[in-house]
Amino acid sequence: MSNQSSFPCGQSRREFAWEMGAGFSGVALASLLANSGFFAQAVAAEQSLDSKIPDQNLKPRAKSCIFLMMNGAPSQVDTFDYKPELEKYAGKQLPADKKFINSGGRKMGFLTPAWRPFRPGGESGLLVSDYFPRVREHADKLCVLNSCHTDSHAHGSALVAMNTGKTLIGRPSLGSWCVYGLGSENENLPGYVVILDKRGGPIGGQPNWSSGFMPATYAGTLFRPVGDPILDLKGPAHVTQSVQREQLDLLAQLNQRHLDARPGGQELADRIHSYELAFRMQSATPEAVDLSQETEKTLDMYGVGNQPTNEYGRNCLIARRLVERGVRFIQLYSGGGHLEETWDAHESIEKNHGRHAAEVDQPIAALLTDLEQRGLLEDTLVVWGGEFGRMPFSEGKDAPGRNHNPYGFSMWMAGGGIKGGTTYGETDEFGFEAVKNKVHLHDLHATLLHAMGLDHELLNWFHQGRKETLTDVGGQVIHDVFA
Repeated sequence: MSNQSSFPCGQSRREFAWEMGAGFSGVALASLLANSGFFAQAVAAEQSLDSKIPDQNLKPRAKSCIFLMMNGAPSQVDTFDYKPELEKYAGKQLPADKKFINSGGRKMGFLTPAWRPFRPGGESGLLVSDYFPRVREHADKLCVLNSCHTDSHAHGSALVAMNTGKTLIGRPSLGSWCVYGLGSENENLPGYVVILDKRGGPIGGQPNWSSGFMPATYAGTLFRPVGDPILDLKGPAHVTQSVQREQLDLLAQLNQRHLDARPGGQELADRIHSYELAFRMQSATPEAVDLSQETEKTLDMYGVGNQPTNEYGRNCLIARRLVERGVRFIQLYSGGGHLEETWDAHESIEKNHGRHAAEVDQPIAALLTDLEQRGLLEDTLVVWGGEFGRMPFSEGKDAPGRNHNPYGFSMWMAGGGIKGGTTYGETDEFGFEAVKNKVHLHDLHATLLHAMGLDHELLNWFHQGRKETLTDVGGQVIHDVFA
């Protein structure tokens, strides 16, 4: 008999001998870990997984979240944070006491007023720039957070931080935490969907929607912005659904037999789950993204079929259809690739923001209208923002662009129990840094989870000896933003 011959248990003699050797050292290790309290901590962490079920003291306001990610970072002083002092001090440099900033090697120019006027919207009179005239019509639904700040001024790391809580790659994204905590209400569709811009994905790529150290079943599923949403979802034409079902059943039996002989193989278990989900998605996904079921009035409202709103309008409408079907978390990217193809307006605010805002303003307004008309807005949290903001000064003389600003920027939320027609927090008189009721991205994440009935401190995953959370060692729920 060779060393590779198999035992009835499914192991070769070599595997059996290797595992016996590892077992002797494991006895000593188990004793050391027991004495250190390691297993007690692991059990406590396992028990804390019950926090996936919302705490009875937390009334979930939202069942789903739509995150409108403006990739490249829009300028707060040109969109939702009106600063009249910029007109008064136009052409002057930022005061010396604020020149502690990291400019990323770019020139620090002169204070520059907003490129388009701000006007009041709704009964609340919330000031919104002319870059977003349609969104301004929904001012009474918006809560604008004007005091956000983050930890990086570089696009890649800042985007990863906005999505995962840290600038380091390898952590679960916000959508993954939501699906882990709440599950999905539709077994035939992914719980977490990401739709990128057709011009490309964000600089950091896949880590922005990764499940990190969690099982891959919690990762975001990419839908393409044009054409078939998921490539290779359909099987060969000559393979019927019943035949495919038989093939998957056989494959599942073989995989399960292998898994039973080698317990703890999470990757294989995830793959088995993915095969089953893909099979169910073959019929559910085409229906979910079939916009031919929508009326002409609805398509026109979103700007589908027209330019420049066609793509983002289509994606916003798909987001509404996914919410209707129980998808938990949807993220829509505006801007793809790099520099002017995103909201990264180094060259010209007017040229850049004028282009990108024209693409998204009507679709976002239509999404808010549509959700409200269908009674979905109170159960759906809509979030808008980028990875950071932009500086209140130009990048040099006669330079109409603005550099990155992680010290103070704006985001807004609507629906999901949010108090509309309000602002929270403030930047200084120039819109440079957050100075009142500061909102770190950990606070933002804690608040978003709270809106969905999850406690950001209890929702955890035991990883490499410690209980990991989305907000890690910080984060406070902003209770004032809720109605």
